[in-house]
Amino acid sequence: MAPRIAPLSEPYAPEVAERLEAMMPLGEPPIRLFRTFARNLPMAAGLNAWGSYYLSRQLSLSLRDRELVIDRTTARCGCEYEWGVHVAFYGARVALTDDQIRSITHGSAADPCWDGHDALLIEAVDALHDTATIDDELWGRLAEAFTDAQLLDLFLLCGWYHAISFAANAAKVEPEDGAPRFAHVLG
Repeated sequence: MAPRIAPLSEPYAPEVAERLEAMMPLGEPPIRLFRTFARNLPMAAGLNAWGSYYLSRQLSLSLRDRELVIDRTTARCGCEYEWGVHVAFYGARVALTDDQIRSITHGSAADPCWDGHDALLIEAVDALHDTATIDDELWGRLAEAFTDAQLLDLFLLCGWYHAISFAANAAKVEPEDGAPRFAHVLG
């Protein structure tokens, strides 16, 4: 699959290099998605300002909760690129098992690999993906398990990764070297 919008390559103009550095963890080379976004520096700066909040430790959800939301959202959006980046970089850090990675990609919240908390997050992502809302029954269960701040973070994080998925899919960003693919986790 050839990208529709090719990511920038080195050597970068100074303002591009500065933006890419700001978008990545210290010392990490810029990923293809960010090098694609850098073709529109004002947009990339805005994404970094908003996105860095959601990728920071300031989010009220735990790292594991964030990754479950991100991985499920990107899988449901068919965004193999972003799903692969997150599974590769965070999967082991948040103790996702092979069964959980398979389930979050191809399964459901009812799969036996999930505890009640994790299953509830997956149900919320699926509801938002399928209906763009949360029904009253699911809302009641979510409100018992999460604070208002956590719920707002969950909803916006899910929406944020829909937007990232749309951009990565439409631009046909090529998978990162070594990132898993959906077919790697078939049951």
